[in-house]
Amino acid sequence: MLYIKSLNEAEDVFKSLSAPMRLKIMEMIYEDKEWSMNDLAEALDLTNSAISMHVSKLEQAGLVTIQTKAGKRGNLKIVKPNHSRMMIDLAPIKETRTFYQDDIRVGHYSNYQITPTCGIATPTKIIGTFDDPRFFNFSERFDAGILWFGSGFIEYNLPNHLKAGQTLDELQISFELSSEYPGFNNDYPSDIYFSINGISLGLYVSPGDYGERKGFVTPNWWPDTLNQYGLLKTLIINKEGTFIDGSDKISDTTITELEINYISSISFRFEVPKDAANCGGFTLFGENFGDYNQAIRVKAFYTDHICEKTAKEQ
Repeated sequence: MLYIKSLNEAEDVFKSLSAPMRLKIMEMIYEDKEWSMNDLAEALDLTNSAISMHVSKLEQAGLVTIQTKAGKRGNLKIVKPNHSRMMIDLAPIKETRTFYQDDIRVGHYSNYQITPTCGIATPTKIIGTFDDPRFFNFSERFDAGILWFGSGFIEYNLPNHLKAGQTLDELQISFELSSEYPGFNNDYPSDIYFSINGISLGLYVSPGDYGERKGFVTPNWWPDTLNQYGLLKTLIINKEGTFIDGSDKISDTTITELEINYISSISFRFEVPKDAANCGGFTLFGENFGDYNQAIRVKAFYTDHICEKTAKEQ
């Protein structure tokens, strides 16, 4: 799925699809995914330069990819669609508070200790083999878009942008997750615990491991017998406590108790203990997997006391 966050970001896509001929090209390559540039030109009664121009516009907008394939008379340029769906946020999200934002890819963890069932994959391949934790230490993991394990933990170092004179008011950490069942099972609860710098933030009970349909952005090569998507959840730590999705309070741990200032390191952990009441594993979906095409997104809301002081003096 192509996810576009604003109308401005969608401009190139709108322009590329504004020509009826390019709409026809998109229809054709979705119906039959083996159209070459020459075949398209012949079917649409276009010159080679005209079809190249149209396909180039679609490629620049990220809607198609051109792949080279050996043919009987030399190499063929095959035009492939990149996405089966598109979602555009028409209304911009307005946030009046000041914050820093980072997207952390799921393979950029700093520490882990896991037990099978487990695995890790990039958008193009499985890294190593299933159920062998050693492959979580391979260099390809930095490109990973999904990982899963039966029990244990995985930890991420979150960037700290705070400067002297700034106070952290709230942390929002959003991610797409599910349980981990060998294959998939929509009714398979798992107790997933969160912590920062060793301080418990509470737990969320994942309802299941979803696989009855393809994830919106899960690659086509991904086996249908495996989990396909998760639920998008936002962990919020503020001065009132810790919440999931803003309304469900999971602990009394406040942002003040974390004692994060401008020189602090921030280590965030997902954990499924072996002795949890529901030890149903953990799956983390990142970019190019699941329904949301999102890395671990961190928003750090803060107050700048120096700026406030200056404003008051003026």
